[in-house]
Amino acid sequence: MDGADFSPIVIAVQWLVNNTLRLFGVRIDETVDVLRAARAEIAGAVELHAEEGGVEAEQRHRLLGALDLSELTLADVMIHRKAIKTLDADLPPREIIAQAMASSHTRLPLYKDDPENIIGVLHARDLLRAVSEHGRDGFEITQVMRTPWFTPVTTSAEDQLAEFLRRREHFAIVVDEYGALMGLVTLEDILEEIVGDIKDEHDIAVQGVRPQPDGSVNVDGTVPIRDLNRAMNWDLPDEEAVTIAGLVIHEAQAIPEPGQRFAFHGYRFQVLRRQRNQLTALRVERVAEDEGLEGANRDPRPRKRSSK
Repeated sequence: MDGADFSPIVIAVQWLVNNTLRLFGVRIDETVDVLRAARAEIAGAVELHAEEGGVEAEQRHRLLGALDLSELTLADVMIHRKAIKTLDADLPPREIIAQAMASSHTRLPLYKDDPENIIGVLHARDLLRAVSEHGRDGFEITQVMRTPWFTPVTTSAEDQLAEFLRRREHFAIVVDEYGALMGLVTLEDILEEIVGDIKDEHDIAVQGVRPQPDGSVNVDGTVPIRDLNRAMNWDLPDEEAVTIAGLVIHEAQAIPEPGQRFAFHGYRFQVLRRQRNQLTALRVERVAEDEGLEGANRDPRPRKRSSK
């Protein structure tokens, strides 16, 4: 069976389950376990056909991505606050224009006093209109910016997608339960969980990921595991940590020193740089199946499947 044929099955199963239960007066919010079981069964069918060659890798990714969307929270798909490009709202208009023009993004958060104090979102189209109407120095940035939309980090990716579509918005600031900045999420970030990377002429390679001639990768510690998986077509697990440094710290149960090496989940890791309590640079390489994992730091536990 061709992989594309599974999409109608997913829709049909969800429709049948929901409407059948409604006939018996069962509330939909009581059917979570039933829907999860249905998703698991469909995912199993996709994996089976993929192993038999009936579903291509790209089709498998899209189908499983759609099924996994409800299991992901914004913490899994957002851009972390340390990787966000923000603009100081107190800068002169000309400087804001220059920085906005130098960015590859069309929407940029604006902060006041503290980079984590987001007061607005600057859209490139609004900025262009203001310059056209008032010149480079004839407008106030607070009159051009849009009101930021704050959303909880615990929101599921599926619910956030529904909200994006309902509001006709593409951009939200992610905060924790105390209102502290955690990151940002876009409509594109969630769609990429289903269809893979969406690239355009302004996109650049994943920042902080530098493939080496020997097949290894030098990677900044703050790079999200999901981004590294996409960039290298890897399957590092991301259930216990968001960033590659977080994964190494989680597995090592300590903050390693530069030069230390580890092997787990089918990959080798070497700490290249550490700054205070942060791992800032690592080298990662995939281990060939016939090579195995050797050394004192081998992880004997069964390998987990990534939710990518």
